[in-house]
Amino acid sequence: MQSAAPIVACGTIAKLVADKWIDVQFARHARLALQMHARQSGRPSSSGVAQYDDRRRAAAVLTAIRIALLPAALALTAAAQPTFYRDVLPILQQHCQSCHRPGEMAPMPLETYQQVRPWAVAVRETTQLRKMPPWFAERAPAATCCGHFSNDPSLTQQQIDTIAAWVRAGSSSGGANEAPPPVEWTKGWNIETPDVVFTMPQAKSIPAKGEISYQFVIIPTHFKKDRWVQMSEIRPGNRRVVHHAVAYIRTPQSKWLRTAPKGVMFGAEEIRDPEREKQALWTDDDLLLVYTPGASPDHWPEGMAKLIPAGSDIVLQMHYTASGKATTDRTSIGLVFAKQLPLKRVLTLQLNKANFIIPPGVPNYRAEVHGSMPNDALLLSLYPHLHLRGRSFEYNILEPGGRSKPLLRVPHYDFYWQLNYRLAEPIPLKAGTVLQAVATWDNSKNNPHNPDPETAVYWGGQVWEEMMVGFFDVAVDPAVNRRPFFLRRDSR
Repeated sequence: MQSAAPIVACGTIAKLVADKWIDVQFARHARLALQMHARQSGRPSSSGVAQYDDRRRAAAVLTAIRIALLPAALALTAAAQPTFYRDVLPILQQHCQSCHRPGEMAPMPLETYQQVRPWAVAVRETTQLRKMPPWFAERAPAATCCGHFSNDPSLTQQQIDTIAAWVRAGSSSGGANEAPPPVEWTKGWNIETPDVVFTMPQAKSIPAKGEISYQFVIIPTHFKKDRWVQMSEIRPGNRRVVHHAVAYIRTPQSKWLRTAPKGVMFGAEEIRDPEREKQALWTDDDLLLVYTPGASPDHWPEGMAKLIPAGSDIVLQMHYTASGKATTDRTSIGLVFAKQLPLKRVLTLQLNKANFIIPPGVPNYRAEVHGSMPNDALLLSLYPHLHLRGRSFEYNILEPGGRSKPLLRVPHYDFYWQLNYRLAEPIPLKAGTVLQAVATWDNSKNNPHNPDPETAVYWGGQVWEEMMVGFFDVAVDPAVNRRPFFLRRDSR
């Protein structure tokens, strides 16, 4: 993909450039003209400048020279100002169009000049405030916090300045011949064209209001052999009502939800057995992937993939929230298989804390959880999850002597943009490494998203309740299964 051209000139700088150019050219041409005039008048010159009495004629010559240079100066100014096709479109392609194109989650496409021009001022303002593209990891030097993330869509300051200069100069289109080639997006997906797509057998009716329990649908894969998945994506049929979706891999050996029907959506309360209803909400089966608003699809590095064993089912857990209007949803999952056997198997693990009570009115309630790695692994990505009162989230490695090494800090958690953070370079974690997750919540009236600041808040699946889940992905030996991975060497 073509990257944005480095443009630093704005309208003011362009004017200075043009003025300086005129001054330089004027001085050169004026010197030559006056020397010629001196020779023609037969009068001597001093220091290369003709001495003569007819100052009016000299002034007329100088004015004519400056006027003659003006068109070239204006052309120079125009060339220095950013244009849409040459300077702005490459930025939008690289950082914005994954969401801002037809069929995706953004409210308007930003693919053509006609689409972008009415939103030019809004684009400038949201990028200057760094509201767009959304990214919430703390921006700090790598020496003091965290590392770099491969899925960071943030603009550089130079790109932000380019957009601002383009708007300030009038948001011109420029020449269409200067546009980069259009990005060839996969229609309907943010991954490559899936090798297989699983869709809910029937659309789910969502009421206009009221609490909706977690819904499940068991989808047989009918895989005759093990499948290694390098890319995967959950595509909600109706993003307005899908709070989150989780796809689990239920292996043939798993006993989870074995009495539940396949291909039919059901709620946990429909199991009609309190113990089994409780079990429905908890499993140690492996996660395939998670969808939340704003999260990017799974795309594992070359040589890494997730395993779906032969004969497995995909159990799709759907959390719906009413939107004020009765509607339906029919979610799909797309999978892209690895082209060759991977060198590493990806597992999704969690740091969870459920035994908290957030008092009413507290603006900065803190909770933490930590756990040690049972075996060696490579840390690939981090994925915090809170609800409406979520304020911040961080991951750390707890080192001997009480020191901590920060992995990720999200100082301003946004429930409506629940992002995952993929490390640009995997971090080796030795067996025994202690990972810590720390979350804070704002249960005060100053939180505009707080459903009720006067009530105590407990763990729960609904948005007016709270969660603390610190997902993280690791890569292990491809022969290692999830359950054996948790067997520590000293317990074998």
